Amino acid sequence: MRAHVLAAGLLFLSHAAFAADISVVGLFPNKAVLVIDGGAPKTYSVGATVADGIRLVAANESGATIEANGKRQVIALGEHVNRSPGSGRASATLQADGQGHYMVNGQINGGSVRMLLDTGATLIALPAADAKRLGIDYKRGRVSYVNTANGVVPAYMVRLNTVKVGDIELNQVDAVVQEQGLPIILLGMSFLNRTEMRREGEQMVLTKRF
Repeated sequence: MRAHVLAAGLLFLSHAAFAADISVVGLFPNKAVLVIDGGAPKTYSVGATVADGIRLVAANESGATIEANGKRQVIALGEHVNRSPGSGRASATLQADGQGHYMVNGQINGGSVRMLLDTGATLIALPAADAKRLGIDYKRGRVSYVNTANGVVPAYMVRLNTVKVGDIELNQVDAVVQEQGLPIILLGMSFLNRTEMRREGEQMVLTKRF
């Protein structure tokens, strides 16, 4: 089958005696084309060891999942995750798209989501369809109202059990669910305020604060 070729997403994995740079340059079902430490591209099947202590454990059109030292990382289009030995602080590095937006692959309450980083959003904001898919009973939340292009619409205040972006996993994060006027999940300040944000060229580095 034809590979889904990705712009190189980089993952830096480290443990006590080892560090490796891993780039994803192509994806097949259950296979990934990887570049290890700047070497020649090589195709690996799921279950293969790609470097010392690092295995490919999943691959699909969304990305390649790498396991190192018992922890898993997903290398997705346009982003990479950095883990430095001894830093003790979880981080994620996001790559801007052609319009300067930061799209984020992450998890909410254990379910996979794609979000738009939005520093103008006070809270994480979810369309009702995504909330339902994630099993969030949002109508039990406190009702408020928000302005949209279609006028004022009801929104529901909820608290998310977990939100994960890269290595960063936060618990009990406030959010709002909208039934109208929101096409994508917004990663707002209720998550971002608990990180340090640092822009480096076209990349945004998030580091967990608390």
